[in-house]
Amino acid sequence: MKTPILVAAYLVAIVLANLSVAAWGPGVAIVNAFLFIAMDLTSRDALHSAWQGRGLAWRMAALIAAGSLLSYALNRSAGPIALASFVAFAVSAALDMLVYHLLRERAYLLRVNGSNVVSAAADSLIFPALAFGLPLLWPIVLGQFVAKVAGGALWAWVLARRVAR
Repeated sequence: MKTPILVAAYLVAIVLANLSVAAWGPGVAIVNAFLFIAMDLTSRDALHSAWQGRGLAWRMAALIAAGSLLSYALNRSAGPIALASFVAFAVSAALDMLVYHLLRERAYLLRVNGSNVVSAAADSLIFPALAFGLPLLWPIVLGQFVAKVAGGALWAWVLARRVAR
């Protein structure tokens, strides 16, 4: 899949996820995790491959910041959600890049799904803690994690088929 399409899809997904959580609260987080965040985690891996050796870290940081800034620009009351999203995605992206790199000799689906498990765990803990406060809403945390891993596997399969064409 072309890099500009992945970047646009990433931004649309994160903005939709942030704005829907700002509008409807924690209950929509699990649906977002499956539909939008899983797609972001998986597209991040495709961008990792595309940007490897060409400013990967700063490009990914700029993309994460852009998603949060767009969310805030479209709905200023989404500010706390956008900030929580930024921090969670920054940490999970760093972990994702590390694991994806460590698995670089593995098959594409193993590389993507392996890195998604780690980044989904980080994002699923950090985002609700910052967005909704402590104590953690464990059904939301666990539901998000499962949804991100399952959705990420689905998106990885879709992207792998798309790349194979």
